[in-house]
Amino acid sequence: MRIRLHTRIRTAVTGALALSLVSGCAQGDGTGASANTVTYWLWDASQQPAYQACAKDFERQNPGLKVKITQMGWDDYWAKLTASFIAGTQPDVFTDHIQRFGQFADLDVLEPLDDLGVKDADYQPGLAANWMGQDGHRYGSPKDWDTVALFYNQKMAKDAGLTADQLNGLAWNPEDGGTFEKAIAHLTVDNKGRRGDEPGFDKHDVKVYGLATNGGGDGDGQTQWSNFAASAGWTYTDKKRWGTEYRYDSKTFQSVIKWYFGLAKKGYMAPFTDYNSQSNQANTQVAAGKAAAAFDGAWMISSYEGFKGLDIATAVTPVGPTGKRATMMNGLADSITKNAHNKAGAKKWVRYLASNECQKTVGGYGIVFPATPDGTKAAVAAYRRKGIDVSAFTEPVDDKKDFATFSYPITNYAADVYALMHPAMQDVFGNGKPVSSLDQTNSQINLILDQ
Repeated sequence: MRIRLHTRIRTAVTGALALSLVSGCAQGDGTGASANTVTYWLWDASQQPAYQACAKDFERQNPGLKVKITQMGWDDYWAKLTASFIAGTQPDVFTDHIQRFGQFADLDVLEPLDDLGVKDADYQPGLAANWMGQDGHRYGSPKDWDTVALFYNQKMAKDAGLTADQLNGLAWNPEDGGTFEKAIAHLTVDNKGRRGDEPGFDKHDVKVYGLATNGGGDGDGQTQWSNFAASAGWTYTDKKRWGTEYRYDSKTFQSVIKWYFGLAKKGYMAPFTDYNSQSNQANTQVAAGKAAAAFDGAWMISSYEGFKGLDIATAVTPVGPTGKRATMMNGLADSITKNAHNKAGAKKWVRYLASNECQKTVGGYGIVFPATPDGTKAAVAAYRRKGIDVSAFTEPVDDKKDFATFSYPITNYAADVYALMHPAMQDVFGNGKPVSSLDQTNSQINLILDQ
């Protein structure tokens, strides 16, 4: 019955979107767009100045064309984007996330970009290939990328007797946690000053957790458990892209999850109740001195660097049972909507956004790692000028011998997968359900994919 309900919901939404795609132009777009304007949406306020600079140069090179950039917060962004497809008020171009690609592919709201001449070799490995649909068409032009590393409070690490070399040399396993768990335990301090690995430590009265929590991680665990699962040899699905079966029922995966969430039971990681997606994320816990370290993404570098009175450094993810370190390498893209109001102008703008010229401009702001190698180099240099070492994020891309990088799972019915895995992982982490309960969730997901 649950599967049929999901099918009815998807059919209704798809029908509404199909209707808007047919009739949107006749209705008028409601965005104030005109034949000489390209509308562009993004969610990151910190990146807007860089793209305004690109827009200024683009307009200089394309007389008569204007770019109107709209920025909004993450949650509002996706809600309004989805609503705009239905209402026929969608932007011409928007910043796309690989996590949403499967959903938008299902809904058929993206314009193929095969004629833009995007070549895999022009970008960091894997970024261009991720945006190829099952039909063989391209639906995203590489924009930027990020990896995950361990941010840590240097004073707390020093007080614990842990050096940068030690934190960059950690290893873990799901049996006893390895040197990683030992380090996190030693960084943990209760309200009587006892460390997590010392006699008498009170896990119910913790002052500083060794590791911040970022919640249950839904079905991807990007800044939670993903690096552990991947370094244990697990993959989300049966194929690298457009998989047909998820593997949340894997014994390897479930052993990782049991160990990872078990860190909170031991008092070394902040509990599920300390996390709030809006107001109390991992970085907030570190900023408040409630946690000594946190796994987080490269998009958060400037945020951690901006914490007043704190000296924050980064370390690479720990070595896993496979003998390698692992990190998700996420890549954003620019996509054109299928019913874009200025499709010709949109394609010119996206082609420029993907160019080395614009990518180097964006890199020069030191906010994000652009997709081209030269754009990445410009970003690294910009961070260096700010006194920020970003090697923990770039090493996984440069050193394929010791590091494994992987992408978000890319499948059909991505929204359905999230709808099932979000509460399931919350139940395991926050409500104490056994990891074996993921067997049933996995079966439900695979039934949906098998339709």
